[in-house]
Amino acid sequence: MHNIKDIRENIDNFINSISKRNVSIDKNKIINLDAENRKLIQEKETLEKDKKEISKKNDKSLFEKSKTISVDIDRLSKKQSQIKLELENLLSAIPNIPLKDVPEGKDENANKEIEKKGDIKKFNFKPKTHYDLGNQLNMLDFDLATKTTGSRFVFVKKDLALLERALSNFMIDVHTKNNGYTEISPPLMASTDTMFGTGQLPKFENDQFEVKLDDKNDRKFLIPTAEVILTNMVRDQILNKADLPMRFVASTPCFRKEAGSYGKDTKGMIRQHQFYKVELVSIVEPNNCEAELDRMTNCATGILDLLKLPYRKVLLCTGDMGFSAEKTYDIEVWLPSENKYREISSCSSCGSFQARRMKARFKNEKKETIHVGTLNGSGLAVGRTLIAIMENYQQEDGSIAIPEALKPYMNNLEKITNK
Repeated sequence: MHNIKDIRENIDNFINSISKRNVSIDKNKIINLDAENRKLIQEKETLEKDKKEISKKNDKSLFEKSKTISVDIDRLSKKQSQIKLELENLLSAIPNIPLKDVPEGKDENANKEIEKKGDIKKFNFKPKTHYDLGNQLNMLDFDLATKTTGSRFVFVKKDLALLERALSNFMIDVHTKNNGYTEISPPLMASTDTMFGTGQLPKFENDQFEVKLDDKNDRKFLIPTAEVILTNMVRDQILNKADLPMRFVASTPCFRKEAGSYGKDTKGMIRQHQFYKVELVSIVEPNNCEAELDRMTNCATGILDLLKLPYRKVLLCTGDMGFSAEKTYDIEVWLPSENKYREISSCSSCGSFQARRMKARFKNEKKETIHVGTLNGSGLAVGRTLIAIMENYQQEDGSIAIPEALKPYMNNLEKITNK
């Protein structure tokens, strides 16, 4: 959410910065609504002052005048509330401003590769897809999931289910023991205020799974990512500076309609309506956001280093970033069957954008109340890590070797076979 005062002071600079996100903003509407809102507030305050003066005089002849002023105050209050709501709705649909080092562009073609790491294995056979491997092992069943639930769901069975669980436990252990994150087991549903706080509502309501409740005014949504619920842990709070940074990690199911991805990745587990993800969230002083983003990204890539999976780090352009982000690094893992890198993590700094929506603040050394900075990142997407291990560690006979780092979590199993 943007501060209308900052916009007002330099509207042209704001419009120029937002244009880099490839969105068009009605400049005049913002200016006019802001001016009208302030005018109504001023008029209301003048009338309230007049009414106060009348009440001090205790003059019965002024009673009718006082009643008229009360009616006018009520009318102005209602009108001002409507104008304020319209202005807030307009501002709430505007994405975050990108940082200066974010490349400008419309889509992923303008993203900037930062580094590649890890050795890409050369197979002496044609590598199979994860869904072919899963089918041969009889451990991935998409047909059964379609029958019981619908498309873009899967049953993961036997040792692949064990591997999926092992990955979550392994990632949580690394992030809590090595990287200083506090483990949280959060609710899997979020209220409208919570979804608004991190930017999922109102703009992306069509992407969310809403839970049907008896009370239609009490709306709840299945979390699309643990970022939503973890970041909102500090909503409507004034934190102590000494408590920053706060770092949280959670392993949860996530639920997304994938409304804008019709026809994309329809085979396999790449794009599911339900998937597991280990999520990292940081709450920091706003001037520490960029350093924290680098730290968080390194925590995510560190998992891939331990699993010995090849990957690359990409700086997203202005047109490819998420709504709330000011800067984002994507981490893409190598998939042999596709002969290309695919996203496995997205780490973003949101600056104070989400904090303004959530009213999450802290007091600095001068006792000034300042909005915190928020960051989030996948550490990692469990399903896509499972896919990457299946494809990169596949053997010619269709079995899957277990990475050394995961063997203690897999009962020291050497490989997954259908025997």
